[in-house]
Amino acid sequence: MSTLNTLEQELDNGHDWLVAHGDFLYRFALARLKNPELAEDVVQETLLAAIQGAKFSGKSNVRTWLTGILKHKIIDTFCRQQHEMPLPDDDELGDAEIDDFFDARGRWIDRPGEWELPTDELEQKQFLQTLQACINRLPESLAQVFMLREVHEEETTEICSQLGITASNAWVMLHRARLSLRQCLELNWLGR
Repeated sequence: MSTLNTLEQELDNGHDWLVAHGDFLYRFALARLKNPELAEDVVQETLLAAIQGAKFSGKSNVRTWLTGILKHKIIDTFCRQQHEMPLPDDDELGDAEIDDFFDARGRWIDRPGEWELPTDELEQKQFLQTLQACINRLPESLAQVFMLREVHEEETTEICSQLGITASNAWVMLHRARLSLRQCLELNWLGR
């Protein structure tokens, strides 16, 4: 088979993959990057990498394989953003507000309220929208650490190597993100 025929076949595969999986990949990327232009870029990079790079072995379905490539492209995007953006100052993180949650021994002053899973689908959708809005309010570096740990379920060592931070810094940032999200959800969801 000539090189031209091989190239045409790979381009046909890329077109088929875009038609069959493009919308899913875009929604997946948009949910994590929260930026339509970046989401489009990483989907294009994913399809290009799939066409140019490793061949599909058939050990999983195509969507799973493409999603795996996409996850790596999203992580690469987080890394590029992290290297371009300075870490937030402690003043930005609102330590005074965070410290208000704890006593001198580091225990909760008021334990978090009971959170029940919404049974109504509309209520669940509204909750997820509120949660996303709360995540969007976090400083970018905190949001990245939270998303990598809680959504992508990355290990701390992997997060540290991707973002170029120490393990203790990652845990502090994750702790601050969780506290900020708790406060935001209590004000905007539980206290509604």
